[in-house]
Amino acid sequence: MFRSIDHMILMTRDLASASSDYSKVFGCEPVWRGVHDDLGTENAIFSFNNLYLEILAPRTKGAGADFVNSVIDSDGEGLAGLAFEASDLGRLKEKLSEKKVPTKKIVSGISLDSHQQKYRSWRNLFFSRDLTRGLFIFAINHESEKLQGSNESRSKIDRLDHVVVHTNDPDGFISLYRDKFGIKLSLDQTVEKWGGRMLFFRLNRTTIEVIGEIEKDGIPKDSFWGLAWSVSDLEAVHRRLKDIGVEVSNIRDGRKPRTIVCTVKSHTRGVPTLLIENLDR
Repeated sequence: MFRSIDHMILMTRDLASASSDYSKVFGCEPVWRGVHDDLGTENAIFSFNNLYLEILAPRTKGAGADFVNSVIDSDGEGLAGLAFEASDLGRLKEKLSEKKVPTKKIVSGISLDSHQQKYRSWRNLFFSRDLTRGLFIFAINHESEKLQGSNESRSKIDRLDHVVVHTNDPDGFISLYRDKFGIKLSLDQTVEKWGGRMLFFRLNRTTIEVIGEIEKDGIPKDSFWGLAWSVSDLEAVHRRLKDIGVEVSNIRDGRKPRTIVCTVKSHTRGVPTLLIENLDR
């Protein structure tokens, strides 16, 4: 039902500062700096090989600004949303209805980048946070050309490898994302040393990595945690980050064989961030 993970959303009240921080981490500038006049929000978009990261902030009064402020008041600044790409929202809504999955109205959106004098438009199908157990999740269909970034330097980020989600109800997560949303479950593994489960859902070369710790009496709840970015030359990225004052750990072996990783410890607005190089690529 979904073509891909279209983008991740980070929420902040200081767009300029957050954009500056992520320009340093990613080694590139945003490909879009837009405003949503009808929602009272503004954004900056960084584009990668398989999706984009949207940094979203309140700008003036509006329903969107109210929502962003409420999320930050509740959960703090940081990773806050995920959008799936769908080719036909009307058909998606019908399919979900057949599976007894409630959805909201399909709504249109538009954004202006005043620096480029360009508009973007799209349609969204939102899911209630009761359905998604606390996560801000929706489907999007772009009506204008998708944004493309340049990735000519080996010291930049290539793509998102995986997003980490925490849950206290792994079975409920599977029921929604595999059985209702139709996303491939590639791994379901019990991890005895911490008494939980690890789930891998895969879509467009990206993994939703779910860390499940079962709470028998808890209300089902999911939460975003962190991001892992794939790079082609970790030593070059590591050197660039250190040179511009971004704090990073030493390079070490990754959990997956034939990978090396490092942790970005600053300039991520509180989002746990890992960089990964696959040595077999």
